[in-house]
Amino acid sequence: MSSTSETGIILMNLGSPDSTSVPDVRRYLSEFLMDKRVIDYPWLVRKIVVDGIIVPRRSPKSAEAYRSIWWEEGSPLIVLTKQLQAAVKAQIDAPVEIAMRYGHPSPMYAFGKMLKENPNLKEVVLLPLYPHYAMSSYETAVEYAKDIYEKKKYPFKLTVIKPYYDDEDYINALADSMRPYIEQDYDHLLFSYHGVPVRHIRKGDITGSHCLKVNDCCNVVSEAHKQCYRHQVTFTSMLVAQKLGIPKDKWSISFQSRLGREEWIQPYTAVQFEELPKQGKKKLLVACPAFVSDCLETLEEIGVEGKHSFLEAGGESFTMIPCLNTHPGWVSAITKWGNEIMAGQTEMVV
Repeated sequence: MSSTSETGIILMNLGSPDSTSVPDVRRYLSEFLMDKRVIDYPWLVRKIVVDGIIVPRRSPKSAEAYRSIWWEEGSPLIVLTKQLQAAVKAQIDAPVEIAMRYGHPSPMYAFGKMLKENPNLKEVVLLPLYPHYAMSSYETAVEYAKDIYEKKKYPFKLTVIKPYYDDEDYINALADSMRPYIEQDYDHLLFSYHGVPVRHIRKGDITGSHCLKVNDCCNVVSEAHKQCYRHQVTFTSMLVAQKLGIPKDKWSISFQSRLGREEWIQPYTAVQFEELPKQGKKKLLVACPAFVSDCLETLEEIGVEGKHSFLEAGGESFTMIPCLNTHPGWVSAITKWGNEIMAGQTEMVV
């Protein structure tokens, strides 16, 4: 059914294999890892490494991991993104679609569906479901959507919401979603973020002279912070801890999902799961703010593998705090941003 809406919203997430079969997982991993912003080697080197070594070795194991967390309705990430779409649509007077960086539905499908159903469309607001700027997440999603938009020459304006790692509405939603868990008895809260290679941090430094070069660079004011993942996740953690009144000695940051042998930003989450019990921190809470929807990296890597490692190392209790998913505060934040953009009263756009 068509409508007279002039502004639409697209929620863009990472994506997922179409199924847990090895061929579907292989296809998904190849698309993901061949992305030049994920593995930024020359194309031929990337092709040899990805399709010749990584994907053949990882596909069966990854398929097994996906099977362990797959829901009856399908991929948790896709299901949760659709649920978020429905929740936002119920609160805003605008069409809302979803798109994925890898897999289905694509931005092209979302753009086309929205335009077909809303012939008077004048603006599409792209909300990357990545709070923090990273070349391998926020940047690749935005540039992929923009490339499709420019090639297809759509008649509407494309507006992109900037990273919201320090936005008050996002921080409030994140803190509110975590508060019931913080009220429990625990020894330590670990903020586990998706890792990136150290090379990406240096490459993304728009000043060329700050990141990993200035002492305590994440806490020294710089233009580099606009695109610095390490600074942004540090700031998110600090703001949430302050909001929840968590003492500095009761929380820390780590990075998960390392790929390959090169140096990634540290400390590594897997190492922390082994070290924290030795420090007497045996009742652990884990939050993953870089992910707004629960997925393989939270449900399996943290909720299954991480829990096992921590308990094997002497931990007593392990609780993974769910991602924002469809938390009312998160739905309200998205709705507020959309309404402000439609009213021309926002600083949330790039």
